[in-house]
Amino acid sequence: MDFHASFWYESNMPQIENFNLFGEREGLPDVVHCETIEARSLVHDWEFTPHRHARLHQFLLIESGSGTAQIEAKNYDLGRGALVNVPTGVVHGFGFEVGTQGWVVTLASELLEESLRDSEGLRPLLEEPKILHYSPEIEGVVQKVFFEHASREFARAHTLRALSGLLVGLVARSLATEEPPKTRPGHKLQRRFEALLDRHYHEHLRVSDYAERLAVTSTHLTRVMRQATGLPASAAIEDRLIREARRNLAYSNLSISEIAYQIGYSDPAYFSRVFSRATGMAPRAFRAQIENPDARPKRA
Repeated sequence: MDFHASFWYESNMPQIENFNLFGEREGLPDVVHCETIEARSLVHDWEFTPHRHARLHQFLLIESGSGTAQIEAKNYDLGRGALVNVPTGVVHGFGFEVGTQGWVVTLASELLEESLRDSEGLRPLLEEPKILHYSPEIEGVVQKVFFEHASREFARAHTLRALSGLLVGLVARSLATEEPPKTRPGHKLQRRFEALLDRHYHEHLRVSDYAERLAVTSTHLTRVMRQATGLPASAAIEDRLIREARRNLAYSNLSISEIAYQIGYSDPAYFSRVFSRATGMAPRAFRAQIENPDARPKRA
């Protein structure tokens, strides 16, 4: 199999898939997801067609072997020691030489939102796709993340959040030594919209309401968001509500009804239907998987 040539696509490809995890569509009912390159590549014949993640940020590290990455229609060779920073919404695909070893750490958007502060300057660096070489320190933290993820010890979630925060900081530090990040087309409007959404998501405003406050048309706002994330502005509004619900289900003791009211739903039953449709899992089941990780269904 010629993994360098068999799956790359043209930049005007009509449909880019949205995956939740590394090569699959399942949700992320945990603080972080860990998987080796080999484990998932065996299922996909060592190739991952171009796709994007609407809610997740990934770090991919190659310990041995080689491959090719396509990031926003550009091809890159990957070798031993490569680290690929894959921000939310960036189109990317991979092809690996058979037997390539490495790690993929997937962080929930909730985790990044909790840990990143605009004043510290990490966010702009992490929001740009980049390929760099990882340090022994980064490799050590990744191995600790994998070890803790596989454990069922007390304070597992807290320790994973702390280790993930350390990993994010070390990667951002490495990125800071590279050239300054470049702004993607529409990025400023996207950031303004997302900042406005953070302040008003619980009010359940329409796309037209946000567009009016941003002094743009609904059509333009939707076009920018679709280019940036693969989803329209209306989906971003619902996604922000779902992300807040997931955060509360994972990190608070609020009842499901209390969470529904807190994020602006007057009918908890309707909130549960919206959450189930968006995630494929009822709120109660999502929380149960967080609280009882041993009960999670195993992936093939």
